[in-house]
Amino acid sequence: MGGMLRNYWMMAIRMLVRHPGRAAINIGGLALGLAGCLLILNYIRYERSYDSWLTDGDRVFQVQTTVRAPGMAEVRSQASAFPIYEALPGGFPQIEAITSVGWGKTVTEQNGQPIFLDATAVDRDFFKVFPLPFVQGSAATALRDPNAIVLTEKDAVRLVGTTDAVGKMIIMGAGAGKGGKRISGVIKDLPRNSSLKLGVISLRDPNRTPPELRGWGQNNQIHYVKLRAPGDAAAINAGLFNWGKRVMPPVTINGQAVWLVASGVFAFKLAPIGAVHLGPAQEAALTPGGDPRALATFAVVALLTLAMAIVNFINLSTAHAIQRAREVALRKVFGATRRQLIVQFVGEGLLVAGIATIIALTIAELATPTLARIIGADLRVGYLGRDGLLLPAIGMFLLAGLASGLYPAFVISRFRPARVLHASRGSAETPGGSRLRNLLVVVQFAIAIGLIASTVIVWSQTQFVERVDPGYRRDGLVQIDNAWRFTQGTEYEAARVAMRAIPGVTAVGRTGLGLGSAETTKRLTRAPNGGAYVTMSLYSIDAGFLPTMDVKLLAGRALGDAVPLDRVADASGAQLARRGVNVIVNRSAAAQFGFRAPKAAIGETIQVNFGDAMAPATIVGVVEDTRFRTARDALDPIVYSYDPERTSQVVVRYAGARPGEVMAALNRVWRRFEPEIPFEARFADDIVHDLYAAERGRTELFAAFSALAVLIACLGLYALAAFATERRTKEIGIRKVLGAKVSDIVRLIAWQFSKPVVLANLIAWPIGWWAMRDWLNTFDLRIALTPVPFLLAGLLALAIALVTVAGHSLRVARTRPIDALRYE
Repeated sequence: MGGMLRNYWMMAIRMLVRHPGRAAINIGGLALGLAGCLLILNYIRYERSYDSWLTDGDRVFQVQTTVRAPGMAEVRSQASAFPIYEALPGGFPQIEAITSVGWGKTVTEQNGQPIFLDATAVDRDFFKVFPLPFVQGSAATALRDPNAIVLTEKDAVRLVGTTDAVGKMIIMGAGAGKGGKRISGVIKDLPRNSSLKLGVISLRDPNRTPPELRGWGQNNQIHYVKLRAPGDAAAINAGLFNWGKRVMPPVTINGQAVWLVASGVFAFKLAPIGAVHLGPAQEAALTPGGDPRALATFAVVALLTLAMAIVNFINLSTAHAIQRAREVALRKVFGATRRQLIVQFVGEGLLVAGIATIIALTIAELATPTLARIIGADLRVGYLGRDGLLLPAIGMFLLAGLASGLYPAFVISRFRPARVLHASRGSAETPGGSRLRNLLVVVQFAIAIGLIASTVIVWSQTQFVERVDPGYRRDGLVQIDNAWRFTQGTEYEAARVAMRAIPGVTAVGRTGLGLGSAETTKRLTRAPNGGAYVTMSLYSIDAGFLPTMDVKLLAGRALGDAVPLDRVADASGAQLARRGVNVIVNRSAAAQFGFRAPKAAIGETIQVNFGDAMAPATIVGVVEDTRFRTARDALDPIVYSYDPERTSQVVVRYAGARPGEVMAALNRVWRRFEPEIPFEARFADDIVHDLYAAERGRTELFAAFSALAVLIACLGLYALAAFATERRTKEIGIRKVLGAKVSDIVRLIAWQFSKPVVLANLIAWPIGWWAMRDWLNTFDLRIALTPVPFLLAGLLALAIALVTVAGHSLRVARTRPIDALRYE
C-alpha cells in the first residue's frame, strides 16, 4: 500500500514538472484566492477581537444612552449622565463595581514647549472594573489622592524617559490650575484593539464639576460596571426602564413636567464591552468605532474570492484530467481499480492545494503590514490559538483539494477503456463536461463583473463626498482647536487684531463646534405658532464666524454687538426667557419651522431651549445649509446664537498667501497671547481628508480584492482557452484546408468564450445594483446610481476575456494545416 501511494505521489509530481505553465496557473490562481481570503479573515477577526484581552471582560459592561428627541434621528451614545455613578448601584445589587471615565486634554511642558496630553479622569474603583497590569506600582496604591497620576508605558517614556517613574513629579495644567502631579503607577500600554482609551489617569473630584454639568441631561462621562455574573446583564436591562422612571426627575417645559424616560426620550442599556467597538452606539466613543456593514461586505468578498479560486481550480483540474483519459483507460486495462484511481486523483488535488496553501500563507504574511497600513489597524499574522490562521488554512486546503480531485476522480474513473482508446484525443470528454466548465466560467465572471462595478461605485462615492460643496468655502481656511481659554480670554480682541494683520488673512471668527466635531449640542425648539417640539443643533458663534466660513446669507442680517438682544452673554435660560434673544437659522431649520422661503422666516419668533428654560428667539437671518461633519450624517437644521463666551475653536480665512507662512504667523501670534497652551491648527482640507480616512482605506482594500478576483478569473480563462484550442487543433486544420481565414478562426474561438461573459453580465448586474443601492443609502449625500458602472464593468470583463483568449486563438489559427492534421 505504501509503495502504491509513493508511486501516486511521484506521478503527481512528474505531472507538475512536465507542465510547468499549467501548474503555475493552477497553483497561482488558488494561492491568490486563498491568500485574499486569509487576509480578509485576519482583518475581520481583528475587528471582532476588540477588548477580548481584558481580564474578566465578560463581566464588564458599558452604560449606553439612547436619545429619541422630538424631530431628531435617534442618537445612541456611549456616554451617560453624571448621576449614573451614584444612582445605578443602589438599584441593582448585581453590580459588583462601577466606574466613570471622563476624557479631555491637559497640558505639560517638554523642552520648554507646551504639549497636550490626553487626560482621563476616573474614580477610585476604576482598577476594580479594569484590572490592568501594572509595570510600576499597583492598583492598591495608585490614585490615593487627587495629586496622584498613573501613566501608560508610552507616556512614561515620553514624559520622564523611563518606565521606572513612580515617585517622579510632573508639572501639569495651565493658569490657576497649574501644579505638580506625582506619578503613583505605570501600566502597560493598551492594545490597539481596545475601545478604552487612556491618557494621564487622575482621580476625579466630583466637587469640582460645575453644577450645570451634573444634571441628567448632560451625557459627559462614560460609565462601566462589573457584574457579579455575565448573565446578570439581561435582568438589569429588563429593569432599567422602571429604574429610570424612579430616579430621573422630570424636566419642566413651558410649565409642564415631562418625564424623559417614561416618554421614551431617554433609554439606558448595558452593552458588553466586547460589543462596543462594532455596536450601534458610536456617539462620544473614546476610540473610532468599526463598521459592521463593511465587515459583512468584506466577508462576502472573501467568500466570493475563495469561491472563484476553488471554482477556477476545479475547472482547470477537470479540463486537465480529461486529457488523461487514455492514461486512465490503460491503467484500467492493466488492472487498476476505481478506488485506486479516485485515491490518485484526490491525492493529486491535495498535493496542488497543499503547495498553493503554503504559498498563500507566505503571501498573507508578506501583505499583512501593507494591509495594516491601509486600514490603520495593528494586524499581525498568528498561526496557533483561537485567532490563528492555521486551522482556517487547513480547512481551505482540504476544501480546495477534495473539491478539485473528487469530481474528475469519480467521472473519469467511470470511463470505459475500449471507448476511450478508440476515441480521438480531443473527443475523450464526459457528457455535459463542457457545459459545466462554461457554467463555472459564468459564475467566475459574474463575481468579477459585480466586484468591478461595485469598486467603481464605491470609489466614485468616496471621491464625491470629499469634493462635494459643503456650504462653506473649504480652501484657504484654518481651524485652531482646543482654544477654549484663548477664545474666552480678555485679550482675544487684541489677538484677533494681530491675526488680521498677518499678510493674507482676511477674516477671523470663533465657534463652539468646529469642522469634523463628533459632538453636537442639541436643544429643543418650537415653531412660532406652537405645535410639536423639534430638536435642532445649537451653535455658539461670534460675529466673525459665518463671514469667515463664507456661508451665504440668504435673507436678513448677521449678528453683532450693535444690537444688545443679539448677544446671549452670561444670561441664564430664565433671563433669556424674560428678555428674549436674536438668532440666525440655516435653510433646513427655516423649512422645518414651516417657512416656505428664507425671507418668510425673518422677524418670526421661535422658542429655543437655553439650558433651563425655553426662551423666545427672533430670527434675524437665514443662511445656507452647511455640512460640518461627514456625508453619512444627515444635514443638520442649525440655530446659531451669538455667544462668544461658549466658543472653543478659532477659524481663520486667508487668500493670496502661502499656507505654510500663514500657519507659522498664526503660531507666533498664539504664542504671544497663549504661551501655556500648545498651538493646534489644521487646514480645513486636511480635516475633511481625515474624516474620510477610514472610508478611503476600505475603498482601497475593496479595489485591491476586486482586482485580485479579476486576476483569478483571467488565469482560469487563460488556461481554459489553452485547453480548448489544443483540443480543437485538428478541427482548425480542417477549417483552414476548406478556406477559413485566420480572422475567422480567431472570431470563432473568441465568440465561444465571449458567450459565458455576456451571460455573466445578466447575473451580475441586478445583484450588484441591489447591493450598491443598499450601500449608497447609508449616506445622506450620494451619487446617482446609473447603469454606466455596470456597463463599464461588463465591457471591461469582455475585453479582458477577449484579450486573454486572443493569444491562444491566434497562435493555433496560424498553425499550418499539415501540422494540425498530424496532431493525432
